[in-house]
Amino acid sequence: MKICVAMTMSKKAYLAKVLLTVAVMLLAACSKTAQLPLLSSDAVVLAFGDSLTAGTGAAEAESYPAVLSVLTGLRVINAGVPGEVSSSGLRRLPELLDLEHPTLLILCHGGNDLLGHADHQLIADNLRNMIRLAMERRIPVLLIAVPSPGLSLKPPPLYEDLAKEFKIPIEAKALSHILSKGTLKSDYIHPNAAGYRMLAEALVDLLKKSGALPP
Repeated sequence: MKICVAMTMSKKAYLAKVLLTVAVMLLAACSKTAQLPLLSSDAVVLAFGDSLTAGTGAAEAESYPAVLSVLTGLRVINAGVPGEVSSSGLRRLPELLDLEHPTLLILCHGGNDLLGHADHQLIADNLRNMIRLAMERRIPVLLIAVPSPGLSLKPPPLYEDLAKEFKIPIEAKALSHILSKGTLKSDYIHPNAAGYRMLAEALVDLLKKSGALPP
């Protein structure tokens, strides 16, 4: 009798383990957010881009990389260069990756190309090569979509296409929302301090959804 009870309990434990495993697999399958490795407390995040990364329109401590560092407790390097186009960024990135050895690359580029009405295929190719440079060094990438100038303020499809191609997480809505609100921007194309904070908060949410930060 005792043997039967033990066997019954063992089967129940096994069944519970199986059900838990299936539930985890189903949740992962249902998640639309591409996953990132969990960042350790000593992780280094490289925020790479143009003036949107540099924090033009706000104080240095109010840029999104600075705020992101405060919100996460991680070291976030601000590698934004105002006015830079994606072809210049592509030339600049390899040295930075080799110098800083980041744990994660946050890529926000292409805005100046869009302002200059550059060919979207050229922008996509430059961003694609930046992502490849990081991945060749086993550095995960998080992509920020930049909206096209104009009334709609929607990012061109190239950002979503790249995110799908490389299976990387993308923040595709925050900048469009921020730049559509006068109270969140310092000028036509740059957020103010409140806007950069909102972007940083959106990135924290995405990092949690992608598994890079604890929920």
